[in-house]
Amino acid sequence: MKTMIALQTALQDPTPSSGGPLSDIADWAVNLMETIGAPGAGLAIALENLFPPLPSEVILPLAGFTASRGSFTLVEALFWTTLGSLVGAVALYWIGRALGRERTRRLFAKVPLMDLNDVDRVEAWFDRHGAKAVFFGRMVPLFRSLVSIPAGVTAMPQWKFIGLTTAGSLIWNSIFVVAGFYLGENWHIVEEYAGIFQKVVIAAVGLYLLYFVASKVRKVRRARAENAVDGPAA
Repeated sequence: MKTMIALQTALQDPTPSSGGPLSDIADWAVNLMETIGAPGAGLAIALENLFPPLPSEVILPLAGFTASRGSFTLVEALFWTTLGSLVGAVALYWIGRALGRERTRRLFAKVPLMDLNDVDRVEAWFDRHGAKAVFFGRMVPLFRSLVSIPAGVTAMPQWKFIGLTTAGSLIWNSIFVVAGFYLGENWHIVEEYAGIFQKVVIAAVGLYLLYFVASKVRKVRRARAENAVDGPAA
C-alpha cells in the first residue's frame, strides 16, 4: 500500500509521461507486485513479451521502485523480471517452431509486395547472424518480443536461445530495475528517456518500410512496363 501511495504522488507531477495509459499501467503493475510480491514483476514482464504494447520501460523501473519501498529485494526484482522475460520469449520461440519454415513461407507468399526471395534473404541473414540478433534484440524496443519468433522458425537450438535471451534480458532488465531502485519516486525519468529511444526505433522502422514498399512498387511497375513492351512483339 505504501508503494501505491508513493506512486500516486509521483504521478501527480505534471511530466509529459504522467497520467492516462501510463498511470493505468503503473497502477496495474504495482498492484500486481504488491499482491504477489516479486513474482508479480516477473508475471508482468512475461505478459509484456507476449503483448508488446505493455511497455517494459515502465514495468521494469516500477519493479525497482517497488523494491526500494521494501516490498522485495533488488536481487529478487532482477531474478523474477529476467525469469519473466525468458518465459515470455520461450513461449514465442515455440510459436515460431510450431509455424516452421514452410508454413511461414506460405504465409508470407500471400502478403502483398512480398515474394519468397525476400523470405529467403531474411532466413539466410538470420542463419548467419541469429545469435547476435537474439542477444542484442532483447535490448531493442518492439524487437524484444518479435526476435523470438524467427529464432523458433529457423529452429535455433533451444539451449542457445535460452542462454542468449537470458544474458540479453539480464542486461536490459538490470539497467531499468536498478535505475528505478535508486531513482525511487522519480522512476518515470527512466521511462521518458527510454521513450525517446523507442521513438527513434519506430521512426527507423517506418523509414525502412517506406523504402521497402517504394522499391517493391517500382519493381512491379518496371515488370509491367517490360511486359507491355514485349507483348506486341510476341
